[in-house]
This record gives sequence, structure tokens and C-alpha cells, in this order.
Amino acid sequence: MKAEDEEQYQEFVRSRWQRLLRTAYLLTGDRHLAEDLTQTALAKAYRLWHRVRRSDNPDAYVRRILVSCDKDRFRKRRVPEHLTDTPPDVATAEDDMARVDQRALLAAALARLPRRQRAVVVLRYWEDLSEAEVAETLGCSTGTVKSQAAKALSKLRAVLRPVPAAAPS
Repeated sequence: MKAEDEEQYQEFVRSRWQRLLRTAYLLTGDRHLAEDLTQTALAKAYRLWHRVRRSDNPDAYVRRILVSCDKDRFRKRRVPEHLTDTPPDVATAEDDMARVDQRALLAAALARLPRRQRAVVVLRYWEDLSEAEVAETLGCSTGTVKSQAAKALSKLRAVLRPVPAAAPS
């Protein structure tokens, strides 16, 4: 790779690392897997940098690589998931710890979604991509994105719905 291309690639990685890592974390539900997934995607982007930098949207190109790498991870080996019947306790005070608990609860709820629904939710609502951009990234139709998003949001609402307090006796 030419020195100029190398410099462009390094700047791209520096400026996009955190966002890609967050997306990978939301796709995998595990910090270490997210780091591995992000590194794998960026390694592939490095090999294809001549295509990535010439594309209309390098961010979308690398995001698609990231999602593809996540799909490959499931094809190669199944990762055991341990689901529980009850979510973890949530703090009642609105402090930093409560927000951390809420994020952990949301991450756990996302992890319970099927892989494709999780990818749609992360790309559509976390990354704030349009339905068309999500469809392009996942290689499916806009209708599939809409239906998968609706199903995923319904499941998330059911899991994250606050439990009504019992009436005092």
C-alpha cells in the first residue's frame, strides 16, 4: 500500500474506531468479541482499502464488512448464550449507576434477539441509518428491514416493559 493510502487508512481507523466498536458490541453483546470483530472487519477493510476509499460511502462499506464478519462468526461456531427468566435488578435512583444498569439491561435484551433482528435494531436505531441503508448493509429488502424492526421492537418492549408495582395490602 502506498504511504498516502496507508495514512488515509490510519486516519479512517482513528476516527471510526469507537463507533465501529460500539456497533460491534451491540451486535455481539460481548466487549471482547466486539473488539475481535472490529479488528477483523478493519483488517478486511485494509486489504480492500483501494475499493473502500473509492466507494461513495466508506463508512457504509466498512459497516457492511462488520456485519458480514458477525454473520461469519455464527457460521463458524455457535456461541452459547445463557438466558435467564428474570432481568437483573434495576436501581431506583436516577444516578450514574442506574444508567449503567439500564444500558446493561438493554444490551441483555438486544442479546436475546435473533441475530438479524439485532442487526436491524442496531443499524436502524443506534447507528441512525435509514431503512434503505440498513437494507443495503444487510443485503435484504426494505420490507424485510421494516418487518424485522417491528418484530424486534415488539420483543424489546415486552422484555423492557416496567413491571407494575404490587398494590399495597
